[in-house]
Amino acid sequence: MTQQPVRILIVDDHPHAREGMKTILSEDSLFEIVGEASNGEEAIYWTEQAMPDMILMDINMKQMGGLEATKKIKAKFPYVKIVMVTVSDDISHLFEALKKGAQGYLLKNLNPSAWLEYLRAVAIDETPMSQELAQRILSEFSQLERPKTEESPLTTREKEILSLVAKGMLNKDIAAQLIISEHTVKNHLKNILQKLHLENRVQLARYAYEQGYYQV
Repeated sequence: MTQQPVRILIVDDHPHAREGMKTILSEDSLFEIVGEASNGEEAIYWTEQAMPDMILMDINMKQMGGLEATKKIKAKFPYVKIVMVTVSDDISHLFEALKKGAQGYLLKNLNPSAWLEYLRAVAIDETPMSQELAQRILSEFSQLERPKTEESPLTTREKEILSLVAKGMLNKDIAAQLIISEHTVKNHLKNILQKLHLENRVQLARYAYEQGYYQV
């Protein structure tokens, strides 16, 4: 069965940056560009007009930045997947973007193949988190006072999967380690996210650390 194209809106206040993203996306037939915007206000307008599946959103823009635009778009169109794009690897930007509802975070200096691999994963709801990023996030958490643990609604298997997610492992790697199917891992993750009322792997990593399922 042919996969439906993922319709993408590109938002960046620099024309060269938009052209660069268009060039990268043109290398994969999965992605179809349905519009461009140069600031957050235009992003909201074109989201309403084009109804994209995914938005590549620059963080720092004049008139309205990407974080504010993300918050407003997710409030009106929660189905839209938003990936923040920036030159900064400041971990606080990542947390802020995720709090606003973003599904992912891309650095502009990554090579095109890494972009395409990441965006494909976002498209199928398996946003990857690199082991390096997982370590940085958990290192950040370790400097905070660990909150009092609560009674967990998770099963033993779900806790096991959660600890592997916190290490930055992808579904296929978790499946191989636990000798179960990738589909089973994906279903477990859906259950875990639903039980904990969380949205993504970064939030799961924080929960795993806070509840003592993973040590830095």
